[in-house]
Amino acid sequence: MLSEWATVVDWQQGVATLRCEQRSGCSGCRSSASCGTRALSKLGPNGIHELKVDYAQPLLPGQRVELAIPESSLIASALLVYMVPLLGILLFSSLLYFGAGTDLAAVVGAAFGAAAGFGVARFYAVRLAKRPTMRLTIVRVALPGVNLDEDAV
Repeated sequence: MLSEWATVVDWQQGVATLRCEQRSGCSGCRSSASCGTRALSKLGPNGIHELKVDYAQPLLPGQRVELAIPESSLIASALLVYMVPLLGILLFSSLLYFGAGTDLAAVVGAAFGAAAGFGVARFYAVRLAKRPTMRLTIVRVALPGVNLDEDAV
């Protein structure tokens, strides 16, 4: 199980709204001042994500909870998001290239294959999200007002 700590923003009728901050390993690295990865991560979104997770017991805003997800579901999701569009690109690009014999046909095939691959991935992602084994679960709840050192737990 992979786990991460989150902060409760709200809890209503069995659904907790949680805020997770994306942590990066860049802050402690010696070459962080000149690292291209750190510069790219600053260009992206702020790294704060809000999630909704089912949880029967009431939670208080500001309370810390530990979320967990099985490694198998994370691997399945990554394969779905990365491999299906890539296979679509390769398949359609090859088919149109060998069918028409031009580079333009290969580019059009790649674009169509990417769109088809993302469509297939989205279709299956919706179906997989309904499985209980693919969902985030709250495995531990900290007492209100207790500030946990995440590395010590």
